[in-house]
Amino acid sequence: MLMKRTVLSLLFVHLAVLLLAQPLRVGVAGVTHDHLGGVVSALQGGDVQVVGVWEKDGRYLHHNALSGRVSEELFFSDLEAMLDKTHPEAVLAYGSIKEHLTVVEACAPRGIHVMVEKPLGASLKDAQRMASLARRYGILLLTNYETTWYRSNAWLKGKVEEGALGKLFRLDIYDGHEGPAEIGCSRKFLDWLTDPVLNGGGAVIDFGCYGANLATWLLNGAVPDKIFAVLRQNKPTVYPKVDDDAEIMLSYGEVTVNIGASWCWPVGRKDMYVYGLDGYLYQQTPEKLSGHIGGKNVADFTAPSLLSPYDNPFRYLKAAVRGEIAVSPNDLSALENNITVMRILDAALRSARSGRAVSL
Repeated sequence: MLMKRTVLSLLFVHLAVLLLAQPLRVGVAGVTHDHLGGVVSALQGGDVQVVGVWEKDGRYLHHNALSGRVSEELFFSDLEAMLDKTHPEAVLAYGSIKEHLTVVEACAPRGIHVMVEKPLGASLKDAQRMASLARRYGILLLTNYETTWYRSNAWLKGKVEEGALGKLFRLDIYDGHEGPAEIGCSRKFLDWLTDPVLNGGGAVIDFGCYGANLATWLLNGAVPDKIFAVLRQNKPTVYPKVDDDAEIMLSYGEVTVNIGASWCWPVGRKDMYVYGLDGYLYQQTPEKLSGHIGGKNVADFTAPSLLSPYDNPFRYLKAAVRGEIAVSPNDLSALENNITVMRILDAALRSARSGRAVSL
């Protein structure tokens, strides 16, 4: 009897290992986001298996980055039909930010996990509705940012937690590029990215979310006391409906965070300065940092590589869905962090309209 139980236990472990090794079965909801190329890379790398694709716009249903890589019979114009016929473990949202709510409303009651491209929602109201559904039905609702997978950010966070910089008092976070039209984003992407309803705003949403996400993470989930924002249209003929430049100041009492989010930078950037009373670090690129710690200069330091699954959004999603890792509330992808992000962005929009600081 003991031998039989041992054999059965080993068989169970073997089957569990085999299951974890299998690609994550995912559905793709929307194909108009230019970041869809990330799914193609994950598909080629064996991290995911695309079991269904939904797109409501007939112009793009069979003309997108997944066409020719996924069987034609797996493309659907009806989201619920896609979910019910293909049974994905998780859904990846690659449509407009406004569509994120639609995706969660369909997936949550079916117990299907969701990962959206940043930010979480097109408005705070949408995000709160999504969070309510995720909690009610017990699904993961994750938000994917490019900067989450920067090894330089992870190393910087470690130094902050060690106390190497001393007491923090200032963060300056910069994100953006020359403009989505200027860098050649596709028309299907621009159609909603530059729409105040479908995207929730312009640069303030598109790139302001990065700074809010990183600040919330670095400050361990803290919520700012006051928020003041200025939005500008430097190129109104190019972006007539939305802002193309945003400055957001967050006051956390003893810490000040300045977020520069713009479609007007001369070059693309995703960098930040973190200042403490005993030192500072400048996160220059996804790999490199410089600064001054412990009385010594740090020049062009290359951060160590991240360990799997914390080095890639699809490996992270797979590990979280399969129960290999637990998502911490302060993780950059976590729902709790990203509800705070949406509160910050909502306050920034209200501040810009009123010309006054907004209290949270």
